[in-house]
Amino acid sequence: MTKIILIFVILQINYSSSNLIMSTTKVATVETAKEIGLLPEEFNKIIEILGRTPNYTELSIFSVMWSEHASYKNSIKWLKTLPRSGKQLLVDAGQENAGMVDVGDGMACVFKIESHNHPCAVEPYQGAATGVGGINRDIFTMGARPVAQLNSLRFGDIDKDRTKWLLKGVVKGIGDYGNAFGVPVVGGEVNFDDCYYSNPLVNAMSVGLMKTTNLVSAISKGVGNPVYIVGSSTGKDGIHGATFASADITEDSADDIPSIQVGDPFQEKLLLEATLEVIKTGAVVGMQDMGAAGIICSTSEMSEKGGHGMKINLDQVPLRQKNMEPFEILLSESQERMLIVVEKGKEKLIEDVFDKWDLNCAIIGEVTEGDRLHFYMNNEIVADVPAPYLVLGGGAPVYDREYTEPAYYQKAKEFDINSIPEQQDLKKIALHLASHPNIASKKWIYEQYDTMVGTKNMGTNKPADAAIVNIKGTNRALAMTTDCISRYVYVDPQIGTEIAVSEAARNIACAGGKPLAITNCLNFGNPYNPEVYWQFVGAIKGMGNACKKFDTPVTGGNVSFYNQAQIGNTIEPVYPTPTIGMIGLLDKSKRMTLDFKKKYDLIYLLGSSQDDINSSQYLYSYHNVKLSPAPYFNLDEEHKLQQLLLSLISHKYISSAHDVSDGGLFITLLESAMHRNLGFDILTESEIREDAFLFGEAQGRAVVSVDASMEMDFIDFMRSIKFPFSVLGKVTKGDILIDDIKFGHVSDFKGIYNSVIGDKMKQ
Repeated sequence: MTKIILIFVILQINYSSSNLIMSTTKVATVETAKEIGLLPEEFNKIIEILGRTPNYTELSIFSVMWSEHASYKNSIKWLKTLPRSGKQLLVDAGQENAGMVDVGDGMACVFKIESHNHPCAVEPYQGAATGVGGINRDIFTMGARPVAQLNSLRFGDIDKDRTKWLLKGVVKGIGDYGNAFGVPVVGGEVNFDDCYYSNPLVNAMSVGLMKTTNLVSAISKGVGNPVYIVGSSTGKDGIHGATFASADITEDSADDIPSIQVGDPFQEKLLLEATLEVIKTGAVVGMQDMGAAGIICSTSEMSEKGGHGMKINLDQVPLRQKNMEPFEILLSESQERMLIVVEKGKEKLIEDVFDKWDLNCAIIGEVTEGDRLHFYMNNEIVADVPAPYLVLGGGAPVYDREYTEPAYYQKAKEFDINSIPEQQDLKKIALHLASHPNIASKKWIYEQYDTMVGTKNMGTNKPADAAIVNIKGTNRALAMTTDCISRYVYVDPQIGTEIAVSEAARNIACAGGKPLAITNCLNFGNPYNPEVYWQFVGAIKGMGNACKKFDTPVTGGNVSFYNQAQIGNTIEPVYPTPTIGMIGLLDKSKRMTLDFKKKYDLIYLLGSSQDDINSSQYLYSYHNVKLSPAPYFNLDEEHKLQQLLLSLISHKYISSAHDVSDGGLFITLLESAMHRNLGFDILTESEIREDAFLFGEAQGRAVVSVDASMEMDFIDFMRSIKFPFSVLGKVTKGDILIDDIKFGHVSDFKGIYNSVIGDKMKQ
């Protein structure tokens, strides 16, 4: 980020709105506006809104609130096209800090995913830690207790030192914060590709449970009601962090480390308990956590939602650093803080709770008539801004960017499977895939997380395609997952994103759950690049199509643009990565796992094999072919498969279910076999190339195992519904055979699969 030279002058500005005098302000010019991320036309719009030239503090307010990270000015038009309603939703999409869905008996699941990409690119440990802290606050500020965390991580070549440094820092940051805070990491995904080398993606998802009656809204209302800031003291960390997140990573980005927050998980644990306790007092009118843009974001969003204003005394904010400027206090992204509006006359109820937990609890202002935010410092007004013009969906600018289909899209369609010779050494390919970091076990990573704290994780010893979290006292559990194969999205954004949503739903269905809703984290390059924006528009269209098909409305999420690095004169964008976080609900008695259960069980494939190796990991890494179409995909077939899986599980016709995805059929079989050290003996289909049959990633397929005693019932049922299926073979004691050729013992693959990432990190 450009270093800002601040010019200090003493001005007297006559405020048309308040007739109040300001002093010790800084010059605000179009050049200053550009330095802190505003466009010249945006500077002119600010002058029009205020009826005068803003001072530097006000300009800084608009800079962060109109940044891409806070305002979604380049994405909101398309986000509004997504399906955002459904009978399962308990709050309107985007109206609260997180999505909220009904899970029965007066209980709700609250969940959201967000990115912390740019901070992690320059300071991976704190960047990841504060990402976890921030997303958890989004959950408990609504009144829910976080019960699970997931993540979606992208890095460059794992053999390079920078990638190892980033991976170690991010994993340690997630683990240290989550472990200390006391919420288990139950699932996620990790992917490596050269495009993420300079700009890793770190998406954190939090899931909570609550009684629906305990919901606290992020709203401010009631003239005269006091406004409290609670939690940690405010420092200079994270200032202009939202602006930092709305710019490209450059060679000088390390200079922006002051824009990265510092987290304290033990303080957040105290804040969690105090927050949930204070809700029970009945004195809370509204509450919001302080994440991106700090105090100014919380005050403006709560005020706009409640149709009121606020008078805030910045000199009453507890500080941990001396001589902080008003704009620094307003924009600080210091962690573990909340803004609470309290019913007047009930202040002691609030103060007693926070005193018990030894946390700051200071009145910094009050709710006022009108829609303006008045910020004071030592009895002098330092900023006077209208709340509605700051927030998403209010008066913040909205842009309709041009987009252009890139040349590579058509080039990818030119790929012909016949350009790849049929392979003779299939075992070599199988070993390559089993040892590829994108497919191999992430054991080295997840062993650094506490996966059992809280005692709700049901998946530790029973592997399934989705994480399973217990809803205690009921016969139900939550199923959850994060998914996206970005190489699919790159070559075809619409189909690739339809696949991402479909895979998430398929994973939940394989575990026995019914998908309910999604949250998303949309990671893209620079929106001013027409080809990048084409990727974004295609992804939104694909997401909308799939979510409508599966009845999984979008509850909210995060847009992260500018994920590209400028190194010298070269710009390196990441692959478009619309990460899908999905929640489902299941009956615990119908829970399904992915592991084969015993020798001689029959193995069946649901769905049709295709003569297709498009965009497979096999084609991409083994043959180094980076451009080919997305794999075979049919949305209607996908939906039928998932309904079929739930029926088979409900009738108890199958013993295991595992979807076919990254790595193809062979990897699906291997992962089902390894848990109990079993093997498999299968035959390929003669009319399909062997490499396509084993390693192609055609969608809409799942592998199930069937006990011999249930085989006829299973076959009769499958014939009655007329869905394609075929017998593959049987489960063995440990040998892996394909077309009677022995590939080895399951232990040969398991050793490689479990150790490759750990071995690479030690090198």
